[in-house]
Amino acid sequence: MTTFDFSPLFRHTVGFDRMAQMLDHSTRVENVNSYPPYNIETRGENHYRITMAVAGFSQDEIDIEFEKNTLTVVGRKADVTADTKSEYLYQGIANRAFKRSFKLADHIKVSDASMENGLLHIDLELEIPEEMKPRKISISGAGRLLDNEDKQSEAA
Repeated sequence: MTTFDFSPLFRHTVGFDRMAQMLDHSTRVENVNSYPPYNIETRGENHYRITMAVAGFSQDEIDIEFEKNTLTVVGRKADVTADTKSEYLYQGIANRAFKRSFKLADHIKVSDASMENGLLHIDLELEIPEEMKPRKISISGAGRLLDNEDKQSEAA
């Protein structure tokens, strides 16, 4: 497999450490775990939803944690006691624990989480801070500056 060295790209940049880490992380080959299946959808300009198929799990068996732009969903099945343990002829429903992590962009916040019909819905919202929103800058012309200077000279 070919590996890429991104270090020349970052020689002339300052403050892009997180982007360098993300590029480095994306080139690593990891064991791909496809359980549980999930969808990511957009629900408007600044709203997103992650939907995970978690059939067989109750709300108490699922933990959702958001820390440092990483959303982690962990599912742990409750221990089955010897009294309720069944003997299966065929077991096709997965009862295994899982851990799924999502890297989120800056300013993405988790707004809600709900569970319905074996689907876990996690709603996300992009909240751009006021200082980062586009704003209109007025242009002061030379005429305005001259007008102010003329008024000051007339007053003197």
